[in-house]
Amino acid sequence: MSDFRLKAFYSVAKNLSFTKASQELFVSQPAVTRHVHELESMYQVRLFDRKGNTISLTEAGRVLMEHCERILVEYRKLEYDMHQLNNECAGELRLGASTTISRYVLPPVLARFTERYPKINVSLIDMNSRHIENALQENSIDVGMVEGVFRVPNLRYEPFLCDELVPVACCSGKWNVPEELSLEEFVRMPLVLRERGSGTLDAIEMALSEKGLKLSSLNVRMYLGSTESIKSFLRYSDCMGIVSVFAVDRELRSGEFRVVDVDGLRFKRHFCFVSAQGQEADTALNFIQFVKDMVKNV
Repeated sequence: MSDFRLKAFYSVAKNLSFTKASQELFVSQPAVTRHVHELESMYQVRLFDRKGNTISLTEAGRVLMEHCERILVEYRKLEYDMHQLNNECAGELRLGASTTISRYVLPPVLARFTERYPKINVSLIDMNSRHIENALQENSIDVGMVEGVFRVPNLRYEPFLCDELVPVACCSGKWNVPEELSLEEFVRMPLVLRERGSGTLDAIEMALSEKGLKLSSLNVRMYLGSTESIKSFLRYSDCMGIVSVFAVDRELRSGEFRVVDVDGLRFKRHFCFVSAQGQEADTALNFIQFVKDMVKNV
């Protein structure tokens, strides 16, 4: 129903790239260029300034961008409401989830959700918590699911699932890590942790601060960009990692990894929905309720 020319323009304007827009929309770059040219011809304006390989919005482009954000939101609402008249849920749902949630929590949820609502077109991007918050502010996604403990003031956070981060070691390591460590012993242990900006590292730093410790107090050998990278690293090293218990469920049950208890130190957090205040799409609200019901029944 919506004018694809507006979608094409909005994607180019948001990414400041015709190439990225074509990848995001799954159409050819010449097709994106043609749609933008049609808008420029219709309004008799230039929407982008081109300098070499870079582009920027003109004044007309900025005006159209402001209207596009509102129009595309209304198009999604219209599609949802019209299908609701026939007791159908349809429309577009753009999700963003931090890595731990997207890989270890969401797969069974999305499988059931898309089975129940086959006419809702779901897309998911996998980024760390800080990038998810940025995507919401840029209107690139409808709702995010994050694991961080820091909060952006103009966004709404709603916990939906409790998670625990656990120190783990590989059982086949060269040296035997004790099953329990004192806080002093833990500080000396070589660690591999998630990168800056990840919700996992935020939660670790908060738990440490409650014990009067800083991240710099730890013996961190390496920061890695994903939990899977940490798990792979642990298989070839004698370091410990700190990861979500959801991420190592299979390895713990198989006996490949084991949890190491640290006296007096617990890393707990909540996975949260995050959305723009008062701007939640109907499909997003429907998804949020679906997840709440599913978690409640687990």
